[in-house]
Amino acid sequence: MTFNIRIKNAYDAQNLNKIAEKYPFDIWVHGKSGYADAKSLLGLMLLTIEQDVKLVVDDDIDVELFKKDICQYFADEEICDDKKK
Repeated sequence: MTFNIRIKNAYDAQNLNKIAEKYPFDIWVHGKSGYADAKSLLGLMLLTIEQDVKLVVDDDIDVELFKKDICQYFADEEICDDKKK
């Protein structure tokens, strides 16, 4: 499963890292400059800031709580549709 978000600054990278650390499953961040484990703050900081990235999570994971956490910081229509209804 993939979700699109935009990392605008170091604060966004830190928030994403804090969210990812709460979950036992792998969360990968794929961007134009490469990819990183979302649980690695250093890896996230090495990605180019101010770019759209894809969060990648295994398809067999229930991601509803993860989606709610992501919506607190990254208001993406794809992720937060349930919040708008």
